[in-house]
Amino acid sequence: MTTKTDFYETLGVARNATSEDIKKAYRKLAFQFHPDRNKDSGATERFKEISEAYQVLSDPDRRASYDQFGHAGANGAAGRGFEGFEGFGGLGDIFESFFGGGQRSRGPARGRDLEYRTTITFMEAVFGAEKELDINRVEACGRCSGSRAEPGTSATQCATCNGAGEVRRIQRSVFGQFAQMSTCSTCQGEGSTVSSPCSQCKGAGRERNHRKISVNVPAGVDSGSRIRLRSEGEPGDPGAPTGDLYLHVDVERHEIFERDGYDILMKLDVNVARAALGVTARVQTVDGPHELKIPAGTQSGQAFRMRDLGVPHLGPSGRRGDQIVIVNVAIPRKLDERQRELLEELAATMGGDVSPDGSDPLGSEEDGWLGKVKDFISGDDN
Repeated sequence: MTTKTDFYETLGVARNATSEDIKKAYRKLAFQFHPDRNKDSGATERFKEISEAYQVLSDPDRRASYDQFGHAGANGAAGRGFEGFEGFGGLGDIFESFFGGGQRSRGPARGRDLEYRTTITFMEAVFGAEKELDINRVEACGRCSGSRAEPGTSATQCATCNGAGEVRRIQRSVFGQFAQMSTCSTCQGEGSTVSSPCSQCKGAGRERNHRKISVNVPAGVDSGSRIRLRSEGEPGDPGAPTGDLYLHVDVERHEIFERDGYDILMKLDVNVARAALGVTARVQTVDGPHELKIPAGTQSGQAFRMRDLGVPHLGPSGRRGDQIVIVNVAIPRKLDERQRELLEELAATMGGDVSPDGSDPLGSEEDGWLGKVKDFISGDDN
């Protein structure tokens, strides 16, 4: 059994689209799928869907009802036929001659899906979180439980369509005789009529309510992830499934961590002396501080991998990415006298006479630049 597609999705427009946006989308799609121009096997059915969606969304009252109650609130939009094309020189009239003005009923329509967004912290994305979501959705009326009838009364089978929800009409033309199925205008496709409508929902069988639902955000999600909550959308027609709720996730930026897939990147500033001599650094990770050995001679931009300290993979694999530490060798902007002396001695060993008095800047290994740098780092600079 085919279910109705959301009218906005059919036309490819947003739910807040203007009437002009809807009209432009309709004209473009109708021109593309009109069966007089498009001979593909699915063009006729696609054209019917486009025309049905446009008839509802181009009418402010019917659009408002559809937005509130979905297909059930469109007031029989499917059964009012196609009203032709604007600006296509009679292509709509030709189609009317072949197929008539009705839309074949597709049976009970699945409930509308809902879409919401939520923002979580970087750490919540890494380790998962439980979030409370405040939603606004159409639900079965609490008074009549969706029957549309006042409690104590019941709906009766539609006498026009005998409960089928659609009527059959024979149409004759120069091309022969055609059987036309269209939505019953008496019961609007419900198959039943209500003589005493529910006083709370006015016979719609549905009402809009606010709900708070708890959402389990799994570890490993990222910005752009979409979480599907089954059957948390709006109810469908009687006998049809409820729609789903899709939660789109946005992740806040972190002050020191950056994400690359399942890996976490961070920059670590190391001064020139420590980069040259090597050091064991205490590095922050999402699991807390860990030690990382920075070998002697490390260059700026060099990266070190800390395995299994990244983001958990989505799913039951239990795998995690890594943390990538990128070293930035920090060059001091200002030097005191002692620091300048040490660096001058270091520069002298690398070529070029930079000693102020022209004397040998090296001296012995113990008294030279290397020993002094070690003493400076250890704090023994007597």
